[in-house]
Amino acid sequence: MNPNVYFSKTISPEQVLQMYRLLGKELTGKVAIKLHSGEKGNQNFLGPDFWKPVIDHVGGTVVECNTAYEGQRNTTQRHRQLMADHGWSRYFPVDILDGEGPDLELSIPEGKVIQRNYVGKDLANYDSMLVLSHFKGHPMGGFGGALKQLSIGVASSFGKAYIHGAGDPEKIWSAEGDLFLESMADAAKSIVDYFHGNLVYINVMKNMSVDCDCCAVAEDPCIADIGILASLDPIAIDQACVDLVYRCTDPGKPHLIQRIESRNGIHTVEAAAALGFGSREYNLIEV
Repeated sequence: MNPNVYFSKTISPEQVLQMYRLLGKELTGKVAIKLHSGEKGNQNFLGPDFWKPVIDHVGGTVVECNTAYEGQRNTTQRHRQLMADHGWSRYFPVDILDGEGPDLELSIPEGKVIQRNYVGKDLANYDSMLVLSHFKGHPMGGFGGALKQLSIGVASSFGKAYIHGAGDPEKIWSAEGDLFLESMADAAKSIVDYFHGNLVYINVMKNMSVDCDCCAVAEDPCIADIGILASLDPIAIDQACVDLVYRCTDPGKPHLIQRIESRNGIHTVEAAAALGFGSREYNLIEV
């Protein structure tokens, strides 16, 4: 049976919570809320006011990991300051998962490119995860959604370099593109396995630039807002977002599609489906 992906054209903080409720799955235990803190200077990321209703409902902890490149999020001290500057720690408890070492190493015996994933050790403190993704383009991955959040989003600073380098951190910016995408799929599987599927995914198709929220200098959005999607399947929800971009009639869509196709972005979805932790086939239920 194909997984359900719920879709609403209405985009609001209250609608995010409604989409979560539609899934009928309450996350249990200590809940990690994985989202993007937004690089300093980025104008497109979705901030705490937008996510507040669903985070308050779930009652979890906002979690992030340090980056592997220069910026305001590459050290724990700077990242914590940015979380305060952007308002996250004003509203919610915040945990930089790799704020203090050593990393937690997850095994990926079925991994096509990498057989281990390095994540912040604080991940061990959580029983479930709500993955809140801002769907948009990405300079290297083509696009960013749930699978990106699960992989380089949850990876520690070292883990990000390891995934980007397809197992060789020294090749963080030079590894062959498809190997990086396949490494993301491998890493995402390790997080799904770690939580035994006790995850919920919400993707918001708003402020869609060709650039990621990790870019301090990002292009403005090139395509009109499309909506909110919710699912229990990370592969299905990302595939649905890509499909909605292709189906829309917005005149700006060729620019985003060019970014996705020039990086072979759909290959992350293909590689994840081959690993068997989700489906590219889905039932899109508009609400």
